[in-house]
Amino acid sequence: MNSGQETMSKALGNGRRALAEAEEVPVGYKRTEVGLIPEDWDIMALRNIIEKFVNGGTPSTKNAAFWSGNIPWITGADILNQTVAVIRRHITEEAVHNSSTSVIAKGNLLIVSRTGVGKLAIAPCDIAISQDFTGVIPNKEKILAKYLFRHFDFCQHVLAKQNQGTSIKGITRDTLAAILIPLPPLSEQRAIAEALSDMDGLLAALEALIAKKQAIKQATMQQLLTGKTRLPGFREAWETRRLGDTFTCLPTANNPRADLREYGQIGYIHYGDVHAHAQPVLSCAHYELPWIDKSRVDNAAHLQNGDLVMVDASEDLVGVGKSIEIHGIAGKTIVAGLHTILCRGNPDYWAMRFKAYLQFIPAFKSALIRMATGISVYAISKKQLSDIELALPSLLEQEAIVSVLSDMDAEIAALERRRDKTRAVKQGMMQQLLTGRVRLVEPRTITERLAATRPAEQEAQWKVVETKEAGR
Repeated sequence: MNSGQETMSKALGNGRRALAEAEEVPVGYKRTEVGLIPEDWDIMALRNIIEKFVNGGTPSTKNAAFWSGNIPWITGADILNQTVAVIRRHITEEAVHNSSTSVIAKGNLLIVSRTGVGKLAIAPCDIAISQDFTGVIPNKEKILAKYLFRHFDFCQHVLAKQNQGTSIKGITRDTLAAILIPLPPLSEQRAIAEALSDMDGLLAALEALIAKKQAIKQATMQQLLTGKTRLPGFREAWETRRLGDTFTCLPTANNPRADLREYGQIGYIHYGDVHAHAQPVLSCAHYELPWIDKSRVDNAAHLQNGDLVMVDASEDLVGVGKSIEIHGIAGKTIVAGLHTILCRGNPDYWAMRFKAYLQFIPAFKSALIRMATGISVYAISKKQLSDIELALPSLLEQEAIVSVLSDMDAEIAALERRRDKTRAVKQGMMQQLLTGRVRLVEPRTITERLAATRPAEQEAQWKVVETKEAGR
């Protein structure tokens, strides 16, 4: 940075600070290094509100006896969604005594301080930790572990900002110790932690219900799409047909993401959009597509309602054949893009929306996996797809199957929307509660705060308090 840039940078910084200081401070709040917080909250460095930090380590993997115990041992990879998601290994007491690992007591805070900074969890049991972690033992008279967990979960950017290192990213102990923590009274810490824990419970219940409904749908598809279970009124045998005789493969575009725009003449369905879309049917009326200039896709066929867009490449076998049936075009001009196969079904063989479930028919999926070629990326061709032979139900039975599965998809989609809304509500609660904008307990007066402090601390503060109270 040259001297002119440095002068400009300082001027901008001074301007921002002046602007921030000019903002009106609401009654009952104060300005601090971490922003506006309630008057009765304190701010302390992490080192001043904990008993100690605890190191982690890995017992020697050359000694098999160390890994045959009953003490859970985890690495940063075992933390998922800010919980200890899995415990894959156990060690012995001897391993603890002969290595740098430590056992963290249940209820204390686990912070991933290298290779995954930002992950954290509350220890679900007495648990040994690897060198990925720093164990944090709070001073229970000043801060609750569950509140500290909520604070760091909300302020992950604070940890990420301190990330250091080249080959292995991490946060140093001194840096961690210096982080400033807004400190509500213990009763409010407890109320905040409990309120957010209740939201987590609701989210967990919704996730479990969604998983249950998805499992039921999966089992239903396994039965209905193979003919193992027939819906009432259907007994006729399914007819085996070559797929190329039931649909036509039409030309697609081959533009990279770089060619796409927020606005344009033609909507564009990229293979990444197909992989990312959770439901087998995509309604273009409710989905925000990228756009592309007409001149770049002159040779691509324009989509029609009922067309099937299938990816022709995937990094894993699970994604081979992932597809979406297109609906809700409503006058829009849309093309299928890079790494997709566009299939237009013959209405004599395909009922609307049944093609969406083609990817879930076991015989079809197995055929694709057998045909897929590649090493790091698995690919299929239009010819391979067209040559697959498959038993298909009658149009009437297809419509009946679609009705059942569509109702299930709609129920799952509604639950997912409810879950997403609940997540947004939780995020809003964190924003309000962890900054003190919304209080769950009545704010304490200065005198009440003083009464809660230790006698040794009171003597040093009485004169300040008396002066403030006298001035009111």
